[in-house]
Amino acid sequence: MNVYVTDGTEACFYTAAFAAYADKDCVITSAKRFQLSVGAKVVRVETDAEKQERVLRKVRACDPRAPRDISLILRRGCDTREMTALGYLRLLVRTGAPVRARLSHPAVIEAEQEKRKVTLEAHRFTGFLRFMEGQNGVYYAPFAPDNDILELILPHFLRRLADQPFVIHDTARGLAGMYNGKECVIVQTAEKVDVPLAESEAYFCGLWKEYYRAVNIAQRPHEKQMKGYMPVRYWKFLPEKRGT
Repeated sequence: MNVYVTDGTEACFYTAAFAAYADKDCVITSAKRFQLSVGAKVVRVETDAEKQERVLRKVRACDPRAPRDISLILRRGCDTREMTALGYLRLLVRTGAPVRARLSHPAVIEAEQEKRKVTLEAHRFTGFLRFMEGQNGVYYAPFAPDNDILELILPHFLRRLADQPFVIHDTARGLAGMYNGKECVIVQTAEKVDVPLAESEAYFCGLWKEYYRAVNIAQRPHEKQMKGYMPVRYWKFLPEKRGT
């Protein structure tokens, strides 16, 4: 069995898919650690622009919307994302037409479930993200999503904060979306980032906590319901929940 190891990018996935499509007993993975079965052969994949484009061209011919579907799947924060994407790609090419409506097929079911996990988390963070004012007037919002959604949520905040410089920092992946009021870029960050905050930030953090205390009814605890609406993994960077 061949194990195709990619660098985690879409381009490298499509390069691996070029060889793996007809290789029925294989695995594509970008996981840094994976368990090899007896007799498995590791194939390190380097991005090949020609092979990538050939696969993409075929995918687009079958379904112009499919590259977007595969991109969402590849943003999942799990080690099986490439195999889910490969299963969807194989079915698509074999069918020669869009397959997303075939909701009884295992490859489509798995693909739709993974896509939904990505889009749902992106939607949630448009409301859960909290910005803090930096000393230089730039607003800073750290978060640690399960999936690679920074690029998906940036358009929302570029519309909402069009005239305000800001940084949205994915601390789990070391990526930051930086907007200067005119242009936005995504850059790799250092492992540890120290952002000096404005003196007024402590005051506003206190206001968040006071608001949360005001709307919460101590005599009627609803912890279970609250966790259903806002899972605990989102609490780390929320000032109203920090320290609870």
